[in-house]
Amino acid sequence: MAEWCREHGWYADRYGDGELIESFEAKVAALLGKPAAAFMVSGTMAQLIALRIWCERAGHFRVAMHPTAHLELHEERAYARLHHLDSILLGPRDRPTLALDLAACHERIAALLIELPAREIGGRVPAWDELATLAALARERGVKLHLDGARLWEAREFYAPKTLAEIAALFDSVYVSFYKGIGALAGAMLLGSQDFIGEARVWRRRQGGTLVQLHPLVASAAMRFDAQLAKMPAYRARALALGRALSAIDGLIVEPQPPQVNLFHLHLPAPAEAVAKARDQLAALEGAWLAQRIGEAQVPGWSTIEVYVGDNLLALDDATVVPLYVRLLERARAAA
Repeated sequence: MAEWCREHGWYADRYGDGELIESFEAKVAALLGKPAAAFMVSGTMAQLIALRIWCERAGHFRVAMHPTAHLELHEERAYARLHHLDSILLGPRDRPTLALDLAACHERIAALLIELPAREIGGRVPAWDELATLAALARERGVKLHLDGARLWEAREFYAPKTLAEIAALFDSVYVSFYKGIGALAGAMLLGSQDFIGEARVWRRRQGGTLVQLHPLVASAAMRFDAQLAKMPAYRARALALGRALSAIDGLIVEPQPPQVNLFHLHLPAPAEAVAKARDQLAALEGAWLAQRIGEAQVPGWSTIEVYVGDNLLALDDATVVPLYVRLLERARAAA
């Protein structure tokens, strides 16, 4: 990373001011078709800031989000505890939020958060027409639409040939992550209008996110950005092929099938504890790590693992990978 910075003549920022961070913010803003962007140390911070701004502008503090939104499940409800926001969980858990869900909501909301893709339901995304209809209804009702784009880089492949800018144009504000599909050390970016990002920079400082140097995080994202974006079509193509191959294993269920992005869920007819035990055994015996996240499925006695197709699975063919999942299932059933 230091060598890359020297080669390109980049130097450390100071409290978010510097050529590298400013040029990277401008690059991502142009790619997403937004007037301005601000680098953030985390997506949690970025999204709380976005919702707080929209609520203050609306004059009330109620927002809406999907029942599996990251803010609801994985952030200790920071939106409520830190910013005193009230949330409506909109629509059913097992599919993305649609216009019909917003139409059925009769409460006044300042902003609606949409995650593309929705990780907790297997990386599902709404069809383009469904997304556009939702955006139009939000505008009609004066509801600001915020995009949780933690995996927007991956979601874009589902909507191709639509561009990232065309997707982002449906939203009033956008958050993207750099440590997930891009592989940076950490970091995120919040995008929107000039005045919105001006307010976001104030809130970043209030929340302790304007570090004396953001340079290491920014550099780790900028140096990998173009190369990782170029891999996204191959990641999705590999996910489609792997999804087909795994669905042929008796007892395994791929969801959704076919996968919509390079992320999908694999359901196994064994409890999570048994699957974890089988995973650890195979890791010790064969040096293969087949599941990071293992949870109990909604069907009793079943479990769910998340499959994310990145560089590792891109480098392995089905003849190598599929037998490992066959053995995982056999060992999990034996341990159940």
